[in-house]
Amino acid sequence: MKSNAFPHLMSDIEYDILRTAKDEKIDCTQALAIAKKYNVSPKEIGVEIDKLGIKIHNCQLGCFE
Repeated sequence: MKSNAFPHLMSDIEYDILRTAKDEKIDCTQALAIAKKYNVSPKEIGVEIDKLGIKIHNCQLGCFE
């Protein structure tokens, strides 16, 4: 998992993902909400989540495969 020791060096999206994730996991609905908040595709959020070493769980639509 990416360190958040320097939050001012993170993008807003990275920060939201890290603060939302619990135990290095994030729900699909939470990931979709972040995508909507920043008006980006779920795929783009999925890439950021992968970069941060976070796992997506409870994904029923397959948006983040």
